[in-house]
Amino acid sequence: MLNQEIDDTKEPKVFRKKPVEICAMKWTGKNIEEIEAFSKGSAFLEDDELVIKTLEDGKTGKAKHVASVGDYIIEGVQGEFYFCKPDIFDQTYEAVEEKPEK
Repeated sequence: MLNQEIDDTKEPKVFRKKPVEICAMKWTGKNIEEIEAFSKGSAFLEDDELVIKTLEDGKTGKAKHVASVGDYIIEGVQGEFYFCKPDIFDQTYEAVEEKPEK
């Protein structure tokens, strides 16, 4: 069913996350060079915090998204980057054999 056909304006509906493969790296607190390279500069150290520019930052870039050690840095389906807490990551993702092709 296409999203245009769903009337989700009157009450909530149940949705299932589509199976997609993502690339992710765990932030260890010591792998900043690898994280910066992986995120193409979207993640960087600022005042000893790992800051990630996300889609939610908007044009002004005023939002500040800070990852904690142990969080996963994820490249999304549109090439955007964001972080995910380890417990949620474990509930949502499982490892695959190979890196997905783009």
